Amino acid sequence: MMPTSRSVHLIACGASATLIGIGLGRFAYAALLPEIVEAGWFTDTQAAYLGAANLLGYFLGAVTASHAATRLGPSMVVRLSVSAVLLSFALCAVPTPFAWFLAWRLLAGVGGAVLMVVAPSAVLAGLVPEDRKTGASFVFAGIGLGVLMSATLVPALATLDLTASWLALAAGIAVLSVWNWPLWRRLDPGADSKPSGDGSADRPAAMPRGVIAAVTTAYALDAIGFVPHTVFWVDLLARQAGHGIAAANVVWALFGVGAVAGPFLAGYAARVLGWHGALTAGLLLKTLAVALPLVSVSLPAAVVSSVLVGALVPGVVALTSGRLAELVGPERHRHTWGFATAVFAAAQAVAAYAMAALYAASGSYLPLFAVGSGALLVGSVILALAPTLLSTDKTATHAGHDT
Repeated sequence: MMPTSRSVHLIACGASATLIGIGLGRFAYAALLPEIVEAGWFTDTQAAYLGAANLLGYFLGAVTASHAATRLGPSMVVRLSVSAVLLSFALCAVPTPFAWFLAWRLLAGVGGAVLMVVAPSAVLAGLVPEDRKTGASFVFAGIGLGVLMSATLVPALATLDLTASWLALAAGIAVLSVWNWPLWRRLDPGADSKPSGDGSADRPAAMPRGVIAAVTTAYALDAIGFVPHTVFWVDLLARQAGHGIAAANVVWALFGVGAVAGPFLAGYAARVLGWHGALTAGLLLKTLAVALPLVSVSLPAAVVSSVLVGALVPGVVALTSGRLAELVGPERHRHTWGFATAVFAAAQAVAAYAMAALYAASGSYLPLFAVGSGALLVGSVILALAPTLLSTDKTATHAGHDT
């Protein structure tokens, strides 16, 4: 069944927000970092601090997003966050003091996290129930598009002119903002006609806290498994595997192709397997894909690993968000999803620094992929066992009512 026209507009609003906040604000920026160092704007160490500032901002944004949306309304915080990301590109297009860049990368991280938390939750709450499995996945398509751009368009632009690259990304965000600005009001509760029904069919009778904790823990472990491919993959292929930078860049571009397809495949899997089944299967498949370089780093194996992990980066995000919405209901989703996003951000930051230290000690990237796939395997097991916690939650709830 195709989504209604109103649902399509809502999904487009949400996908534009994730494209701006994460796809461009994070992944496209990351593709500019090597060129910034090469051009002499900053040193390697300063570039690392800029990345850390963005991660810190992402954590702060995830922690505060739900409260900000409650106080100001979803459409207002989305517009403010988009403006922060836009300015972070437009005002950093020329060499400026390090502190200036640091502040804007921090703000861009805050804005990206707010967009990641608030937009999908608002879209989910506004969709009619029959469109939620599709919409909850498709809203994350912006992440995949940004990954593809970071692997193809942005490096090509950066080799021509670095300042022009910054301004081109700012212009792209500005165009998306102008187009979506009046539409983002639809993210506010009651802005348009409300979803059919009172939502009681989607509201669980009790909070299944054990299962929510299991899903959040698995999402944190996914953050650890996410790091090797998104931080170290290209260098492993280019130098340690001996394929060269040109071949490594092609494999990374295929990672982007997978990332574009990921949310759509996740939506299909959710409709066929349900949220729990699709998320568990997705995390297990990601375990195998991250572990594949431990078996072979040949180009065919690298292509398979890159495409699968690329698809499952936004795919697992979409499935986790949808599973949490199923557990807590659309009304409570923003708070629960915001907490899960904050946990993911913290786990990712710790994992990135720990893996960098492990690489420095071992001189090889392969142990990092062993750690990442191990974390994903543990997460898969936790998810597989999670339904047993649901009966425990219900038993505890009934016991509480009987006392």
